[in-house]
Amino acid sequence: MSDTKKMIETVHAARWYGQIIAVNDVSLEIGPGITGLLGPNGAGKSTLMKLMVGQLRPQKGEVKILGERIWNNRALMRRVGYCPEHEGSYEDLTGLELVTALNRLHGIDAGESEKRAKDMLARLDLADAMNRRIAEYSKGMRQRVKLAQAMAHDPDVIFLDEPLTGCDPLARVKVLEVVKALGDRGACVVVSSHVLFEVEAITSEILLIHKGQVLAEGDIYAVRDLIDKHPHKVRVECDRPRELARALVDADHVLNLGFEAGALTVDTREPDRCYPAIPQAAMKAGVTITSLTSPDNNLQAVFTYLTEERDKPGAHGAKTTAGAA
Repeated sequence: MSDTKKMIETVHAARWYGQIIAVNDVSLEIGPGITGLLGPNGAGKSTLMKLMVGQLRPQKGEVKILGERIWNNRALMRRVGYCPEHEGSYEDLTGLELVTALNRLHGIDAGESEKRAKDMLARLDLADAMNRRIAEYSKGMRQRVKLAQAMAHDPDVIFLDEPLTGCDPLARVKVLEVVKALGDRGACVVVSSHVLFEVEAITSEILLIHKGQVLAEGDIYAVRDLIDKHPHKVRVECDRPRELARALVDADHVLNLGFEAGALTVDTREPDRCYPAIPQAAMKAGVTITSLTSPDNNLQAVFTYLTEERDKPGAHGAKTTAGAA
């Protein structure tokens, strides 16, 4: 990744279940800040995360956290926080009791454990509910308790597997705010998700996982540059689409023009030239533009295109690195 300080390192790590390869020869380095671990359900994200937190042992290769092997390294695990995707809370405990107890397991004394638990639960807007039994919590509240226990002991490396599951819009804003603060203070935060826009909202540093392998890594905008050979579609809402089309039809960076209700669509392989050219052409033609968007210029488009390229017959399958040192 772009930061040269390695906080997480995997070297040819692999894990399989019978004939199914969940993680396939993954080598990567992750530094401080927030990194999005992206891919569809079944891509291998959760298995890779369990290898990195020490819940699973790699059947090939190795996984290191802060320079040490994580497997069976209890002292190192105290410096790691983990919010799993699936819930397994002790429902007879209150939120405060659960987070306090888990802080104690990390070696923190009783008084400090409770103080940290209260502080983290309050940061996640659970101050009024921390003394209620978890059995009474909604799904979103349970999710925030899981997040609290992952972060309350102030770990250096934090893994969040689908952290926004079940959270309502207000809770999502609060969770993202807390996660951003962790990255800003220098922690290494890995956020796994198949909801791409959620990760895009908190970081531009990504790992794309597909069929147990790293498909691409680096800054999302640098990764985006990798597919400039793939035509970009630009949608222009304006008052006179056909007049604008006439003004653009001879431009060498325009591949195709199409019409939708109240809009012109432009296909181009040179978006850096095309984007500024469109308003310039509109001004000359006396056309009023109300909206200019590119449905290809987002994380979903990156993932979809790179996945399609990976699955083409004869594709070599090597990962693509962009924006990395």
